[in-house]
Amino acid sequence: MTDDLQARAARLLDDALARSGARDPREFYRVRLRELREQDRGAYDQAVAHYGDVLLPSIVEGADPMAAWTEYGRTLAELSGPGRTVALDGSGRSQPYEAPADPSHLVLHLPDNTRAPALLVGLPTELTAAQRASYDWLVQGSNTLSAAGDA
Repeated sequence: MTDDLQARAARLLDDALARSGARDPREFYRVRLRELREQDRGAYDQAVAHYGDVLLPSIVEGADPMAAWTEYGRTLAELSGPGRTVALDGSGRSQPYEAPADPSHLVLHLPDNTRAPALLVGLPTELTAAQRASYDWLVQGSNTLSAAGDA
């Protein structure tokens, strides 16, 4: 991976974020990477390799940056543990995730290990009350509602 490749891919993502008003996923993916590094060095190494060998080249070669980053988020979640990825619409109804993600959907990875929290894959610009409740319950493990939009 070259610095030039990384810089070009970052510019393309920044442009897509500016056009769409979407949230930048890199912040919560960095958290997932730190957790992987601490918990499973082999999975972390796979995630880093995927970043340099698949994600960045795909964006520079013309893939939609937002869709490519969401798929990277799914990769990080799968490396954390097997499970299924779902998309929650504004009403809170879930459906199996299908690429590309609808930007208004909350995308979560639900681990097969039911004691593990759900992992954030994709976050809409603003969460509806139903999405916020799902996020608080499944990701944060909280049974009290927070204000919408505080993700």
